[in-house]
Amino acid sequence: MQRISIASKIGNRIRFICDDLNRLSDERGLEADILKFDEITNVRVNKVAKSIIVTHNSSLNALLKRLQSIEIKKLKNKKEEPSKAEIYKSIAILVFSALNNNAKFNKLASLYGSINLLKAGSYELFSEGLTSKTLEALAVGVSLARGDYGAANGTNLLLNLGEYIEESTVHKSDDLIKELAKPSIKEAWIEIKKDGKNELVLVNTNDIKKGDIVVVSTGESIAIDGYIVEGSASINQVSMTGEAEPVKKERGDLVMSGTIVEEGRIKIWAELIGDETTTNRIKKYIQSSLNEKSNIGLKATKLANKLVPVTLGLAGLSYLINKNTMSIASVLQADYSCALKLATPVAFKTSISICGRDGILIKGAKAIEALSAADTFVFDKTGTLTYGNLSVSEIYSFDENISPNELLNLSASAEEHYFHPVAEAIVKAARQRGFHHIHHEEVEFIVAHGVKTTVKGKEVIIGSRHFLEDDEMVDFRAHKDRLDVLENSGPALLYIAYDKKLIGVIALKDEIRANAKDCISKLKEYGVKEIIMLSGDIKSKAEEVAKNLGIDRVFANCLPTDKAKIIENLRNSGKKVAFIGDGINDAPSLVKANVGISMSKGADIAKASADISLLKDDICSVAKVKLIANKTMDKINTNFKATVGINSAILLGATLGKLNPIQTAVLHNGTTIALLLNSLNTRNTNAR
Repeated sequence: MQRISIASKIGNRIRFICDDLNRLSDERGLEADILKFDEITNVRVNKVAKSIIVTHNSSLNALLKRLQSIEIKKLKNKKEEPSKAEIYKSIAILVFSALNNNAKFNKLASLYGSINLLKAGSYELFSEGLTSKTLEALAVGVSLARGDYGAANGTNLLLNLGEYIEESTVHKSDDLIKELAKPSIKEAWIEIKKDGKNELVLVNTNDIKKGDIVVVSTGESIAIDGYIVEGSASINQVSMTGEAEPVKKERGDLVMSGTIVEEGRIKIWAELIGDETTTNRIKKYIQSSLNEKSNIGLKATKLANKLVPVTLGLAGLSYLINKNTMSIASVLQADYSCALKLATPVAFKTSISICGRDGILIKGAKAIEALSAADTFVFDKTGTLTYGNLSVSEIYSFDENISPNELLNLSASAEEHYFHPVAEAIVKAARQRGFHHIHHEEVEFIVAHGVKTTVKGKEVIIGSRHFLEDDEMVDFRAHKDRLDVLENSGPALLYIAYDKKLIGVIALKDEIRANAKDCISKLKEYGVKEIIMLSGDIKSKAEEVAKNLGIDRVFANCLPTDKAKIIENLRNSGKKVAFIGDGINDAPSLVKANVGISMSKGADIAKASADISLLKDDICSVAKVKLIANKTMDKINTNFKATVGINSAILLGATLGKLNPIQTAVLHNGTTIALLLNSLNTRNTNAR
């Protein structure tokens, strides 16, 4: 490393910038080489930010010399691909058999070349019954028994070649998904109070607790999910959302683990830690998607197993028709098993990988299957069809002793402890107007309703009308006429009560997403029969939004408990429902639907409950993943039909004696490989 310079230094921790680092550099190998020096106790390399962070106990000059002496190696391809040894052995024996006229030597060589297949076939016969491997072993065994060593060796070579290509293809589809798993971040800096002063301490990420303040500087990766409480930064989110351009984040913004601070320094309130972080959840979903079998995949496997005896029966029929054992060997070469069992999971894994790179996290094959079948899409309005970035439009005080600014300050003092959209809008407006904090007691947060606290011994309640009027028994009658006008005027209203008296409301506005209408239009183009919107707004306001977006049906005045019931009723009526939401109260609906989709800025419980999570804030990703699901299922159905049709034709030809064993093996393995490559093909799966 020659081009290296010091970027920052805190105690015995130094961050270097190394211009020699690039995307092909082996980060983990470089870390291992640096840690070989005794005076270096910890190191973290980030090739995207060209950053090397070192904790050491030596002099600066000695440290620089050490680093400059290290060579940056390129990342090697370490894929454990299937072995080619059996292919080379089969070729050698086939050539030997063709050039040698000694029958005894040919027999021994052919037996040696086929022994692994014969053993595998025998083992599966006794352990699993009749399988495709058993049929292959029988086919080669029949050729050996007939003394047709050319057919036995040629068939064995084709089987080994086909198996190698099949395993490599499946291996590649697994690698596509595994690329999405990011390495764990082992350490992070947290801020602690010591002797009345703030001090930074480097800790293991497993020791971080919820509520800790994590400090992240330029070049460092974010180890937790949480909200920025101080500072601003340019953050590279490509690993999570697929967006190449860095995004500016500041106070109140959510940041995700696995993303990188390219420029700036931020303090983050840790909300999700350890296994709860986005990065670790992705790893779990990846493991699930590698192991989970879809319904159609299970059907294909069952059908393949059922057809093995059919193939064996046709082998007997071919002998009766042709009166020779060569036709038996030919029939035994062709079965449905490989293509039916392998092509389906490869297609699912490829689509999961494509979506993952585009910031759409699919939690398994069943989610794709359910999304493709979904004919009814239900959208929660706020934060889904709207941006969810609320802003204060007006403040109305109902108490002549409380000014609008005082009402805003009171609300902001209670709401500043939370990071939901309403709280962020209130705090932001208060800061813009010169926020003056009002002392209060502990704040109680009531999910999907509001907050409660105490000021000067009297209770303050802030939240929805339903919460104040129905749950907390605040009397609204004195302001009924004025509230009727405000509630019909458009903006959402936040109600504030003090000492059980309504003292004012704050009007909040939220914009409809610019591409929401385009998303609705595309969903209908992709086969969705009905689009439904759920909203807490009054009917007239909700219907106006629905009309502008082209939504078919609206459920207005929805309470949090209503949504899941609506989804359940839709399913009971025979509809296949996809639900898209983002709030804490959307979790039951996400579970009730056939397939649940959570928005990127949604509550963590919504993301955990969803089958599909959007990692970037783009409503059109809903239409995109629907199209990919449709294309994936179309591809699987095409492969299924081709497998049954082509293999049936091959079996018929072999049964009638029209194909010899080698011709059957070529056609059968060629078909399987072609279908696998079609499943792996991304051109027809990408949504454009």
